[in-house]
Amino acid sequence: MPIKSLEETQMSSGIKTAAAMTVGCRLNQADTALIFGRLREAGYEIVGPDTDGPLDVIIINSCAVTASASQTSRNFVRACRRNHPEAKVIVTGCDSEVEKEFWQNEKSVDIYLPNPEKSKIMDYINGPLPKREAANEKIFMENSTGFYPFRCRAFIKIQEGCDNFCTYCIVPYARGSERSRHHAEIITEFGNLLAHGHKEIVLAGVNVSAYRDNSYGLSELLSRLLEFEGDYRIRLSSTEPHKDNIKLIPLMKDNPKICRFLHLPLQHGSDEILKLMGRKYTAEEFAEFAHMALSGIPGLHLGTDVICGFPGETAELFEKSCRFMESIPFANLHVFSFSPRKGTPAADFEDHVLPAEMKDRHLRLEALEGRLADKFLDAQVGRTLKVLIEKVRHDGEAEGWSDNYIRVISHVENAKRNSFADVLIKEKAGKILKG
Repeated sequence: MPIKSLEETQMSSGIKTAAAMTVGCRLNQADTALIFGRLREAGYEIVGPDTDGPLDVIIINSCAVTASASQTSRNFVRACRRNHPEAKVIVTGCDSEVEKEFWQNEKSVDIYLPNPEKSKIMDYINGPLPKREAANEKIFMENSTGFYPFRCRAFIKIQEGCDNFCTYCIVPYARGSERSRHHAEIITEFGNLLAHGHKEIVLAGVNVSAYRDNSYGLSELLSRLLEFEGDYRIRLSSTEPHKDNIKLIPLMKDNPKICRFLHLPLQHGSDEILKLMGRKYTAEEFAEFAHMALSGIPGLHLGTDVICGFPGETAELFEKSCRFMESIPFANLHVFSFSPRKGTPAADFEDHVLPAEMKDRHLRLEALEGRLADKFLDAQVGRTLKVLIEKVRHDGEAEGWSDNYIRVISHVENAKRNSFADVLIKEKAGKILKG
Protein backbone atom coordinates (compact mmCIF):
# COMPACT_ATOMS: atom_id res chain seq x y z
CA MET A 1 0.00 0.00 0.00
CA PRO A 2 1.26 3.56 -0.56
CA ILE A 3 3.15 5.13 2.34
CA LYS A 4 3.13 8.82 3.12
CA SER A 5 6.46 10.59 3.03
CA LEU A 6 7.55 12.51 6.09
CA GLU A 7 7.76 15.64 3.97
CA GLU A 8 4.04 15.40 3.28
CA THR A 9 3.15 15.29 6.97
CA GLN A 10 5.71 17.53 8.69
CA MET A 11 4.45 20.50 10.63
CA SER A 12 5.11 23.93 9.20
CA SER A 13 7.55 24.57 12.06
CA GLY A 14 9.75 21.76 10.81
CA ILE A 15 9.59 19.90 14.14
CA LYS A 16 8.50 16.31 13.65
CA THR A 17 6.08 14.99 16.27
CA ALA A 18 5.25 11.47 17.36
CA ALA A 19 2.80 9.87 19.77
CA ALA A 20 1.86 6.35 20.81
CA MET A 21 -1.03 4.42 22.26
CA THR A 22 -0.06 1.30 24.21
CA VAL A 23 -2.44 -1.59 24.81
CA GLY A 24 -1.58 -4.33 27.29
CA CYS A 25 1.25 -5.22 29.60
CA ARG A 26 4.28 -3.56 31.16
CA LEU A 27 6.51 -5.13 28.53
CA ASN A 28 4.54 -3.28 25.87
CA GLN A 29 5.05 -0.07 27.85
CA ALA A 30 8.79 -0.74 27.91
CA ASP A 31 8.77 -1.40 24.16
CA THR A 32 6.93 1.87 23.52
CA ALA A 33 9.47 3.79 25.62
CA LEU A 34 12.35 2.27 23.63
CA ILE A 35 10.59 3.34 20.42
CA PHE A 36 10.26 6.85 21.88
CA GLY A 37 13.98 6.83 22.61
CA ARG A 38 14.78 6.03 18.99
CA LEU A 39 12.36 8.65 17.68
CA ARG A 40 13.90 11.33 19.91
CA GLU A 41 17.37 10.41 18.66
CA ALA A 42 16.00 10.99 15.14
CA GLY A 43 14.77 14.47 16.07
CA TYR A 44 11.12 13.82 16.91
CA GLU A 45 9.25 15.58 19.70
CA ILE A 46 7.17 13.13 21.77
CA VAL A 47 3.62 14.33 22.50
CA GLY A 48 0.44 12.80 23.86
CA PRO A 49 -1.93 10.96 21.49
CA ASP A 50 -4.72 13.39 22.45
CA THR A 51 -2.74 16.41 21.25
CA ASP A 52 -4.72 19.05 19.36
CA GLY A 53 -1.94 19.69 16.88
CA PRO A 54 -0.99 17.63 13.84
CA LEU A 55 1.15 14.51 14.21
CA ASP A 56 3.78 13.11 11.88
CA VAL A 57 3.80 9.62 13.36
CA ILE A 58 1.50 7.73 15.70
CA ILE A 59 2.27 4.21 16.89
CA ILE A 60 -0.27 1.72 18.21
CA ASN A 61 1.51 -0.95 20.26
CA SER A 62 -1.12 -3.68 20.18
CA CYS A 63 -2.05 -6.56 22.47
CA ALA A 64 -3.44 -10.02 21.68
CA VAL A 65 -3.70 -11.69 25.08
CA THR A 66 -7.51 -11.74 24.78
CA ALA A 67 -10.00 -11.17 21.98
CA SER A 68 -11.05 -7.99 23.78
CA ALA A 69 -7.47 -6.66 23.72
CA SER A 70 -7.25 -7.35 19.99
CA GLN A 71 -10.46 -5.43 19.38
CA THR A 72 -9.26 -2.53 21.53
CA SER A 73 -6.09 -2.36 19.42
CA ARG A 74 -8.15 -2.20 16.23
CA ASN A 75 -10.41 0.48 17.67
CA PHE A 76 -7.39 2.59 18.62
CA VAL A 77 -5.93 2.35 15.12
CA ARG A 78 -9.13 3.46 13.45
CA ALA A 79 -9.65 6.28 15.96
CA CYS A 80 -6.10 7.49 15.31
CA ARG A 81 -6.73 7.56 11.58
CA ARG A 82 -9.95 9.55 12.07
CA ASN A 83 -8.44 12.00 14.54
CA HIS A 84 -5.08 12.41 12.79
CA PRO A 85 -5.62 11.89 9.05
CA GLU A 86 -2.30 13.62 8.35
CA ALA A 87 -0.24 11.19 10.47
CA LYS A 88 1.67 8.12 9.45
CA VAL A 89 -0.07 5.35 11.43
CA ILE A 90 2.17 2.46 12.51
CA VAL A 91 0.92 -0.73 14.15
CA THR A 92 3.18 -3.09 16.06
CA GLY A 93 2.93 -5.36 19.09
CA CYS A 94 1.54 -8.82 19.71
CA ASP A 95 -1.66 -8.45 17.72
CA SER A 96 0.37 -7.41 14.69
CA GLU A 97 2.02 -10.84 14.87
CA VAL A 98 -1.06 -12.91 15.62
CA GLU A 99 -3.27 -11.19 13.02
CA LYS A 100 -0.64 -10.44 10.36
CA GLU A 101 -2.96 -10.75 7.37
CA PHE A 102 -5.54 -8.44 8.92
CA TRP A 103 -3.04 -5.70 9.77
CA GLN A 104 -1.19 -5.93 6.46
CA ASN A 105 -4.49 -5.22 4.70
CA GLU A 106 -5.98 -2.72 7.17
CA LYS A 107 -6.55 0.55 5.28
CA SER A 108 -6.10 2.66 8.43
CA VAL A 109 -2.48 1.48 8.74
CA ASP A 110 0.43 3.01 6.82
CA ILE A 111 3.19 0.81 8.22
CA TYR A 112 2.97 -2.71 9.61
CA LEU A 113 5.93 -3.12 12.01
CA PRO A 114 6.51 -6.77 13.01
CA ASN A 115 7.06 -7.33 16.73
CA PRO A 116 10.72 -8.48 16.42
CA GLU A 117 11.48 -5.46 14.23
CA LYS A 118 10.60 -2.70 16.71
CA SER A 119 14.24 -1.72 17.08
CA LYS A 120 14.29 -0.89 13.34
CA ILE A 121 11.39 1.55 13.44
CA MET A 122 13.37 4.37 11.81
CA ASP A 123 14.22 2.09 8.87
CA TYR A 124 10.51 1.38 8.44
CA ILE A 125 9.58 5.07 8.67
CA ASN A 126 12.24 6.20 6.24
CA GLY A 127 11.84 3.19 3.88
CA PRO A 128 12.30 1.18 1.81
CA LEU A 129 11.24 -1.55 4.20
CA PRO A 130 14.16 -3.65 5.46
CA LYS A 131 14.30 -7.40 5.04
CA ARG A 132 12.81 -9.11 8.05
CA GLU A 133 15.16 -11.23 10.12
CA ALA A 134 14.16 -14.11 12.36
CA ALA A 135 14.48 -13.48 16.10
CA ASN A 136 16.25 -16.61 17.29
CA GLU A 137 19.28 -15.43 19.25
CA LYS A 138 19.17 -16.06 22.99
CA ILE A 139 20.82 -12.71 23.89
CA PHE A 140 19.60 -9.47 22.34
CA MET A 141 20.51 -5.78 22.38
CA GLU A 142 18.18 -2.77 22.14
CA ASN A 143 20.82 -0.02 21.66
CA SER A 144 18.51 2.58 23.16
CA THR A 145 17.22 3.97 26.45
CA GLY A 146 13.50 4.16 27.06
CA PHE A 147 11.90 7.61 27.22
CA TYR A 148 9.17 8.18 29.83
CA PRO A 149 8.03 11.81 29.75
CA PHE A 150 6.45 13.17 32.92
CA ARG A 151 6.59 9.85 34.78
CA CYS A 152 8.16 8.90 38.10
CA ARG A 153 8.20 5.24 37.08
CA ALA A 154 10.15 3.78 34.15
CA PHE A 155 10.44 0.30 32.67
CA ILE A 156 13.46 -1.61 31.45
CA LYS A 157 12.92 -4.47 29.05
CA ILE A 158 15.17 -7.30 30.24
CA GLN A 159 13.56 -10.37 28.69
CA GLU A 160 11.46 -11.31 25.69
CA GLY A 161 9.50 -14.33 24.48
CA CYS A 162 8.23 -17.53 26.09
CA ASP A 163 8.96 -21.25 25.68
CA ASN A 164 6.15 -22.53 27.90
CA PHE A 165 3.41 -22.80 25.24
CA CYS A 166 0.52 -23.03 27.68
CA THR A 167 -2.42 -24.38 25.73
CA TYR A 168 -4.53 -21.20 26.02
CA CYS A 169 -1.80 -18.60 25.45
CA ILE A 170 -1.00 -16.74 22.24
CA VAL A 171 2.11 -14.98 23.62
CA PRO A 172 4.76 -17.53 22.45
CA TYR A 173 3.41 -17.19 18.91
CA ALA A 174 3.36 -13.40 19.15
CA ARG A 175 6.74 -12.79 20.83
CA GLY A 176 8.80 -15.83 19.89
CA SER A 177 11.16 -17.94 21.97
CA GLU A 178 12.75 -16.85 25.25
CA ARG A 179 15.55 -14.31 24.88
CA SER A 180 17.39 -12.18 27.42
CA ARG A 181 18.87 -8.73 27.03
CA HIS A 182 22.61 -8.35 27.48
CA HIS A 183 23.22 -7.53 31.15
CA ALA A 184 25.70 -4.73 30.39
CA GLU A 185 23.10 -2.89 28.33
CA ILE A 186 20.49 -3.27 31.10
CA ILE A 187 22.94 -1.84 33.62
CA THR A 188 23.66 1.11 31.31
CA GLU A 189 19.97 1.87 30.76
CA PHE A 190 19.31 1.57 34.50
CA GLY A 191 21.95 4.21 35.18
CA ASN A 192 20.57 6.44 32.42
CA LEU A 193 17.03 6.26 33.81
CA LEU A 194 18.25 7.11 37.31
CA ALA A 195 20.15 10.06 35.84
CA HIS A 196 16.91 11.19 34.16
CA GLY A 197 15.32 11.35 37.61
CA HIS A 198 13.13 8.25 37.68
CA LYS A 199 12.69 6.93 41.21
CA GLU A 200 11.11 3.57 40.42
CA ILE A 201 12.48 1.24 37.76
CA VAL A 202 10.38 -1.77 36.74
CA LEU A 203 12.18 -4.75 35.22
CA ALA A 204 9.85 -5.97 32.48
CA GLY A 205 9.57 -9.12 30.39
CA VAL A 206 7.15 -11.84 29.41
CA ASN A 207 8.64 -13.79 32.31
CA VAL A 208 11.49 -12.04 34.11
CA SER A 209 12.26 -15.25 36.04
CA ALA A 210 13.53 -16.71 32.76
CA TYR A 211 16.23 -14.03 32.48
CA ARG A 212 19.62 -15.60 31.75
CA ASP A 213 22.76 -14.02 30.31
CA ASN A 214 25.60 -16.47 30.89
CA SER A 215 26.26 -16.31 34.66
CA TYR A 216 23.62 -13.62 35.16
CA GLY A 217 20.22 -14.83 36.27
CA LEU A 218 17.55 -12.50 37.64
CA SER A 219 18.93 -12.50 41.20
CA GLU A 220 22.48 -11.80 39.97
CA LEU A 221 21.18 -8.96 37.79
CA LEU A 222 19.30 -7.47 40.75
CA SER A 223 22.41 -7.66 42.92
CA ARG A 224 24.38 -5.77 40.29
CA LEU A 225 21.72 -3.06 39.93
CA LEU A 226 21.64 -2.59 43.70
CA GLU A 227 25.24 -1.36 43.53
CA PHE A 228 23.96 1.97 42.18
CA GLU A 229 23.83 4.67 44.82
CA GLY A 230 20.91 7.02 45.30
CA ASP A 231 17.27 7.14 46.32
CA TYR A 232 15.41 4.70 44.08
CA ARG A 233 13.60 1.38 44.11
CA ILE A 234 13.28 -1.61 41.78
CA ARG A 235 10.05 -3.45 41.01
CA LEU A 236 9.64 -6.75 39.19
CA SER A 237 6.91 -7.23 36.62
CA SER A 238 5.25 -10.58 36.02
CA THR A 239 7.14 -13.75 36.91
CA GLU A 240 6.25 -17.39 36.37
CA PRO A 241 6.69 -20.25 38.84
CA HIS A 242 10.39 -21.04 38.43
CA LYS A 243 13.03 -22.87 40.47
CA ASP A 244 15.21 -19.74 40.66
CA ASN A 245 12.44 -17.67 42.27
CA ILE A 246 13.52 -18.93 45.68
CA LYS A 247 16.65 -16.74 45.34
CA LEU A 248 14.41 -13.66 45.27
CA ILE A 249 13.15 -14.17 48.82
CA PRO A 250 16.35 -13.19 50.73
CA LEU A 251 17.04 -10.40 48.22
CA MET A 252 13.63 -8.81 48.82
CA LYS A 253 13.82 -9.34 52.55
CA ASP A 254 17.27 -7.80 52.97
CA ASN A 255 17.13 -4.99 50.38
CA PRO A 256 14.48 -2.30 50.92
CA LYS A 257 15.25 -0.95 47.44
CA ILE A 258 13.54 -4.01 45.96
CA CYS A 259 9.77 -3.58 46.15
CA ARG A 260 7.90 -6.17 48.19
CA PHE A 261 5.82 -7.19 45.21
CA LEU A 262 5.49 -10.44 43.27
CA HIS A 263 2.98 -11.11 40.53
CA LEU A 264 2.97 -14.88 40.16
CA PRO A 265 0.28 -16.23 37.78
CA LEU A 266 -1.51 -19.27 39.18
CA GLN A 267 -4.24 -19.57 36.48
CA HIS A 268 -6.11 -22.35 38.33
CA GLY A 269 -6.16 -24.04 41.71
CA SER A 270 -6.73 -27.62 40.56
CA ASP A 271 -4.11 -29.98 39.16
CA GLU A 272 -6.59 -31.31 36.62
CA ILE A 273 -7.05 -27.95 34.90
CA LEU A 274 -3.39 -26.97 35.35
CA LYS A 275 -2.48 -30.10 33.39
CA LEU A 276 -4.96 -29.25 30.61
CA MET A 277 -3.50 -25.73 30.51
CA GLY A 278 0.01 -27.10 30.08
CA ARG A 279 1.27 -25.39 33.23
CA LYS A 280 4.54 -26.84 34.57
CA TYR A 281 3.69 -27.13 38.28
CA THR A 282 1.10 -28.54 40.65
CA ALA A 283 -1.10 -26.53 42.98
CA GLU A 284 0.90 -27.90 45.91
CA GLU A 285 4.20 -26.73 44.40
CA PHE A 286 2.74 -23.27 43.81
CA ALA A 287 1.45 -23.09 47.39
CA GLU A 288 4.82 -24.17 48.80
CA PHE A 289 6.63 -21.26 47.16
CA ALA A 290 3.83 -18.78 47.91
CA HIS A 291 3.86 -19.54 51.64
CA MET A 292 7.67 -19.47 51.69
CA ALA A 293 7.67 -16.01 50.08
CA LEU A 294 4.91 -14.65 52.32
CA SER A 295 6.61 -15.84 55.49
CA GLY A 296 10.06 -14.70 54.34
CA ILE A 297 9.07 -11.20 53.16
CA PRO A 298 6.87 -9.37 55.70
CA GLY A 299 4.22 -7.22 54.02
CA LEU A 300 4.71 -8.85 50.61
CA HIS A 301 2.09 -8.06 47.98
CA LEU A 302 1.51 -11.40 46.25
CA GLY A 303 -0.73 -11.02 43.22
CA THR A 304 -1.86 -13.59 40.71
CA ASP A 305 -3.86 -14.28 37.55
CA VAL A 306 -6.69 -16.80 37.43
CA ILE A 307 -8.80 -18.07 34.53
CA CYS A 308 -12.36 -19.28 34.96
CA GLY A 309 -14.40 -21.26 32.47
CA PHE A 310 -11.47 -23.14 30.94
CA PRO A 311 -12.70 -26.10 28.84
CA GLY A 312 -13.19 -29.06 31.16
CA GLU A 313 -13.69 -26.94 34.29
CA THR A 314 -16.55 -28.67 36.06
CA ALA A 315 -18.43 -27.13 38.97
CA GLU A 316 -16.42 -29.35 41.32
CA LEU A 317 -13.08 -28.26 39.86
CA PHE A 318 -14.11 -24.60 40.06
CA GLU A 319 -14.96 -25.03 43.76
CA LYS A 320 -11.64 -26.77 44.29
CA SER A 321 -9.84 -23.84 42.67
CA CYS A 322 -11.69 -21.34 44.88
CA ARG A 323 -10.80 -23.24 48.05
CA PHE A 324 -7.16 -23.30 47.00
CA MET A 325 -7.06 -19.54 46.37
CA GLU A 326 -8.69 -18.86 49.74
CA SER A 327 -5.90 -20.87 51.39
CA ILE A 328 -3.26 -18.37 50.21
CA PRO A 329 -3.38 -14.71 51.37
CA PHE A 330 -3.16 -13.13 47.93
CA ALA A 331 -3.22 -9.33 47.83
CA ASN A 332 -5.09 -9.31 44.55
CA LEU A 333 -6.44 -11.55 41.80
CA HIS A 334 -6.60 -10.61 38.13
CA VAL A 335 -9.65 -12.55 36.97
CA PHE A 336 -10.06 -13.60 33.35
CA SER A 337 -12.81 -15.57 31.67
CA PHE A 338 -11.47 -18.10 29.18
CA SER A 339 -11.09 -16.48 25.76
CA PRO A 340 -10.23 -18.94 22.95
CA ARG A 341 -7.39 -17.62 20.81
CA LYS A 342 -7.19 -18.98 17.28
CA GLY A 343 -4.01 -20.97 16.78
CA THR A 344 -3.71 -22.22 20.37
CA PRO A 345 -4.52 -25.85 21.32
CA ALA A 346 -7.20 -24.82 23.83
CA ALA A 347 -9.21 -23.14 21.07
CA ASP A 348 -10.05 -26.65 19.83
CA PHE A 349 -10.76 -28.20 23.23
CA GLU A 350 -14.22 -29.59 23.92
CA ASP A 351 -16.31 -29.47 27.12
CA HIS A 352 -16.81 -25.72 26.98
CA VAL A 353 -18.39 -23.94 29.94
CA LEU A 354 -21.69 -22.26 29.10
CA PRO A 355 -21.47 -18.43 28.91
CA ALA A 356 -23.96 -17.88 31.75
CA GLU A 357 -22.02 -20.24 34.02
CA MET A 358 -18.72 -18.61 33.05
CA LYS A 359 -20.12 -15.19 33.93
CA ASP A 360 -21.30 -16.47 37.32
CA ARG A 361 -17.88 -17.96 38.08
CA HIS A 362 -16.19 -14.73 37.02
CA LEU A 363 -18.38 -12.75 39.43
CA ARG A 364 -17.66 -15.18 42.26
CA LEU A 365 -13.92 -14.84 41.70
CA GLU A 366 -14.20 -11.06 41.66
CA ALA A 367 -16.01 -11.25 45.01
CA LEU A 368 -13.22 -13.48 46.33
CA GLU A 369 -10.68 -10.95 45.05
CA GLY A 370 -12.46 -8.22 47.00
CA ARG A 371 -12.31 -10.21 50.24
CA LEU A 372 -8.64 -11.09 49.81
CA ALA A 373 -7.72 -7.49 48.93
CA ASP A 374 -9.60 -6.15 51.95
CA LYS A 375 -7.69 -8.49 54.28
CA PHE A 376 -4.38 -7.40 52.80
CA LEU A 377 -5.23 -3.70 53.09
CA ASP A 378 -6.59 -4.07 56.63
CA ALA A 379 -3.27 -5.63 57.65
CA GLN A 380 -1.42 -2.46 56.59
CA VAL A 381 -3.25 -0.15 59.03
CA GLY A 382 -0.84 0.90 61.77
CA ARG A 383 2.22 0.21 59.65
CA THR A 384 4.59 2.74 58.10
CA LEU A 385 4.91 2.39 54.32
CA LYS A 386 7.44 4.00 52.02
CA VAL A 387 5.47 5.83 49.34
CA LEU A 388 6.66 7.27 46.04
CA ILE A 389 4.71 10.53 45.69
CA GLU A 390 3.40 10.87 42.14
CA LYS A 391 0.94 13.73 42.66
CA VAL A 392 0.57 16.63 45.12
CA ARG A 393 -3.03 17.84 45.15
CA HIS A 394 -4.23 21.41 45.57
CA ASP A 395 -5.45 20.63 49.09
CA GLY A 396 -1.92 19.64 50.10
CA GLU A 397 -2.60 15.91 50.11
CA ALA A 398 0.09 13.74 48.54
CA GLU A 399 -0.82 10.68 46.49
CA GLY A 400 1.38 7.79 45.42
CA TRP A 401 2.13 4.09 45.63
CA SER A 402 3.78 2.12 48.39
CA ASP A 403 6.59 -0.31 47.67
CA ASN A 404 4.11 -3.17 48.20
CA TYR A 405 1.89 -1.66 45.53
CA ILE A 406 -0.93 0.07 47.37
CA ARG A 407 -2.32 3.47 46.51
CA VAL A 408 -1.78 5.83 49.46
CA ILE A 409 -3.10 9.35 50.14
CA SER A 410 -1.73 11.37 53.03
CA HIS A 411 -0.76 14.85 54.16
CA VAL A 412 3.02 15.07 53.85
CA GLU A 413 4.99 18.10 55.01
CA ASN A 414 6.71 19.85 52.09
CA ALA A 415 5.58 17.08 49.75
CA LYS A 416 7.26 17.00 46.36
CA ARG A 417 6.34 14.95 43.34
CA ASN A 418 8.82 12.17 42.52
CA SER A 419 10.10 11.88 46.08
CA PHE A 420 9.74 9.26 48.80
CA ALA A 421 7.88 9.69 52.07
CA ASP A 422 7.39 7.39 55.06
CA VAL A 423 3.65 7.35 55.76
CA LEU A 424 1.98 5.93 58.87
CA ILE A 425 -1.23 4.27 57.67
CA LYS A 426 -4.25 5.29 59.74
CA GLU A 427 -7.22 3.87 57.82
CA LYS A 428 -8.50 2.06 54.75
CA ALA A 429 -10.93 3.78 52.39
CA GLY A 430 -12.06 1.32 49.74
CA LYS A 431 -8.97 0.25 47.81
CA ILE A 432 -6.95 3.22 49.11
CA LEU A 433 -4.95 3.62 52.30
CA LYS A 434 -4.88 6.95 54.12
CA GLY A 435 -2.13 8.26 56.36
